[in-house]
Amino acid sequence: MTAVPRARVVMVDGVPMSGLVAAVDQPRAVVVALHGGASTAAYFDCPGHPQLSLLRLGADLGYTMVALDRPGYGSSAPYADRFDDPAQRVAFAYGAVDKMLGAQPRGAGLFLFAHSNGCELAVRMAADETGDHGLLGLELAGTGLRYDDAAADILRDASATHRPPGLRALLWEPAELYPANVLTGITNSSTGAPYEAAMVQNWPRVDFPALAATVRIPVHFSRAEHERVWCSDPAALADIAAAFSAAPRFMTDRVADAGHNLSLGVNAEAYHRRVLAFVEQCATARDSALGLEAG
Repeated sequence: MTAVPRARVVMVDGVPMSGLVAAVDQPRAVVVALHGGASTAAYFDCPGHPQLSLLRLGADLGYTMVALDRPGYGSSAPYADRFDDPAQRVAFAYGAVDKMLGAQPRGAGLFLFAHSNGCELAVRMAADETGDHGLLGLELAGTGLRYDDAAADILRDASATHRPPGLRALLWEPAELYPANVLTGITNSSTGAPYEAAMVQNWPRVDFPALAATVRIPVHFSRAEHERVWCSDPAALADIAAAFSAAPRFMTDRVADAGHNLSLGVNAEAYHRRVLAFVEQCATARDSALGLEAG
């Protein structure tokens, strides 16, 4: 039976942190999903479209699934001034995951699954050395080291409260690759988090390459065939792979017939299955390593 995602709100350092959890009794691992800008955890459990749901599919395959409303979204939106410091965002995210899981088993460990602006938080979490978080690996999609030229011109004027002309086309075209009611914004929040305006400017040229060099877990990087925000030609992908110089494994995957919002498109299930297969590889590798240590 499919585990139905449940809404959760937990308190972390006086701030309510929200999200969706689909838990299984004995998980193979825990997948933590981080949505992009102006969205919510519902991005990974699209209302009315269970076939698109990463959370339901992952639970069916034996994983406990946690989709966070990133710091500054959902229940934590009124506390946005607490999240200007990136280290605070990391601490709150890990704190929310810990509180939502409680004493539930975590299997082989945590796998981070991120889209678009959520990749900033995921890479910071992967690079964090303040504790042993039991990370297995990292999935990134909808990000990069260089904006497409046309996208850069549009994003220069974007803010938490202003969506410039042309932004919708960047994020949601080709329209035929999405269910019609998804295009109405059923997974969107009204605004983004205020800190993201500066974040999107610094991310590709400064923060992403610096943080990527410190990531020491396997990385899976997905690119949509019709990605319009980021450069994802072979040269761009080679530069991204080179940035993860300390990762023991880096794998790229092209998702055909898909636009920027991979988890909401008509090929979402196929995309999710491919990433979850990578999660299984990471979990198996962790099991093997622990077996060797025990031996």
